[in-house]
Amino acid sequence: MGILATCNAVSKHYGTRTLFDNLSISFADDERVGFLGPNGVGKTTFLKMLAGLEQADSGEVNRRRSARICFLPQEDRFPDGATVASVLNDALADHPMEPYERDTQVAIILSRFGFEHPDGKVEQLSGGWRKRLALAREIVQQPDLLLIDEPTNHLDLEGIQWLEKMLLGVSFSFVAVSHDRYFLEHVTNRVVELNPVYPDGYFSVGGSYSMFLEKRADFLEAQQAQQTTLANIVRREVAFLKSNSKAQRTKSKSRVEEAYRLKDELHDLSQRNAQTTAAGIDFDGTGRKSKKLLEAKGLSKTLGGKLLFEDVSLLLSPGVRVGLLGANGSGKTTLIRVLTGDLPPDEGSLKLADDLRIVVFDQKREELPQDVTLRWALAGNNDTVDFRDRKIHITAWSKQFLFVKSQLDMPVKELSGGEQARVLIARLMLQPADILVLDEPTNDLDITSLDVLEGSLTDFAGAIVLVTHDRFMLDRVCTEILGLDGSGHVGRHADCAQWQAAQARAARGKEGGSGRTKSKKAKRRVPDGGLTASEKTELRDMESTILEAERHVQDCARAAEDPTVGGDHVEAQKRWEELESARKQVATLYSRWEDLERKAT
Repeated sequence: MGILATCNAVSKHYGTRTLFDNLSISFADDERVGFLGPNGVGKTTFLKMLAGLEQADSGEVNRRRSARICFLPQEDRFPDGATVASVLNDALADHPMEPYERDTQVAIILSRFGFEHPDGKVEQLSGGWRKRLALAREIVQQPDLLLIDEPTNHLDLEGIQWLEKMLLGVSFSFVAVSHDRYFLEHVTNRVVELNPVYPDGYFSVGGSYSMFLEKRADFLEAQQAQQTTLANIVRREVAFLKSNSKAQRTKSKSRVEEAYRLKDELHDLSQRNAQTTAAGIDFDGTGRKSKKLLEAKGLSKTLGGKLLFEDVSLLLSPGVRVGLLGANGSGKTTLIRVLTGDLPPDEGSLKLADDLRIVVFDQKREELPQDVTLRWALAGNNDTVDFRDRKIHITAWSKQFLFVKSQLDMPVKELSGGEQARVLIARLMLQPADILVLDEPTNDLDITSLDVLEGSLTDFAGAIVLVTHDRFMLDRVCTEILGLDGSGHVGRHADCAQWQAAQARAARGKEGGSGRTKSKKAKRRVPDGGLTASEKTELRDMESTILEAERHVQDCARAAEDPTVGGDHVEAQKRWEELESARKQVATLYSRWEDLERKAT
């Protein structure tokens, strides 16, 4: 296996801030590397250094002479007025090939990536198709090593699944920065975390992401134990150094030097272990006991002549956590705006509890001013914030979100995307809420912050509406999934796997031909004779039945997440199976509810 690129003792600093120091690492043929690290640690900068787009302050980057290394940034930028085909042709402009070879290569990639209109304007493409085109622009150059920065950001689930399939089929190596844990599990065969918590500045494991998690946990546990052992040794040596003056004269020089070396080693080890601190995310609920925070019945909405959703009914109670899934443009954000009162529904009704408090995390982050300092963004003109009836100094509050004192006077626009996301979460935490509405909160957050965010959401006492394409978060946090198909239908599902199965069935149904589709529509128009007496009773009691089933899901979730059973794998598996069964029961009840209401109309 040949080496494609090697970093030897590279360092990078921005002002007084050190991103990484004396870092040495190599990447080889046949490697599909997931590249992780906390926000602000320098992952993007490191990729640019590998690609030759940025220089190290010290050290050197060696690339195999014949290797072609390409870089796919987070933001997709294209020339004004460009067409799909012209983007790929421009990418090959400096490659030595005949015009017919270039045209053939472009045609192959366009077909492989699903572009049916080569002359289509880039500005008319959706975000997902722009990402496809950006990836195609790099792959058409036939790289030996592709460096990819957060490729799943702003993709819908369908786009992420397409990307996974594409990367599993390529012949070249890649290094992908990503926080999507299912993506990492599916496509990588090596995981590297860039983090000052490790002695070498990074930790590398050959294998899957789940294997990496196990190895990392073992390493960090051993490092903590090493600190305890070393601290005991240092205490003994310090006591020796402080012994009486007569003994001082007899101490060997080597032992004195060793004692000071051990103290320095302990200090470095303590500093590294301190880096394992995670952001302290903890949303504040109002403690409202009302069972009906928000009740929506028969909501429908059409925008620009397109039906986004119809006949959506939803009951949000404390502990209910609803995930919204669907392709980009399917109406998820519009449904949120209807639920929060920003848009009126075309049909249906919305009933809110008195003085209901809804707090919204906006994926566009337009409410976060860019020219103010971090200090102002966190606390305004004050030196303290009020959190849960107590005052917290701005320095302590910022530290809870992994900021250091020297960053407080930095403009917000100089913070990384993940750091800005943490600022927004800090601001939300100061607002007590009955309902949390989070529209793509995972974008740019590092995996450690995601884990803490998920824990906080599952502990939140109110209701949650969550839009995200992070399948791991949806499965861990949500009690049910609403899937929007983009054509008006909204289905209820227990988890992402069930939603994906429904999508697959729908796709197979479309392939069955237009005749089958017409027969379904005709069938809906046939009256079914109404409900029987027992069905009327069932429908009348269905809401309370579902509430009871959802409470059972919450009980099962708490039992499954109980840390005291972590060592008992048999019991843990049993509890997770009970949770899965409870979730499927809720999904079945909602499906039955829809059937009964459809029959009653």
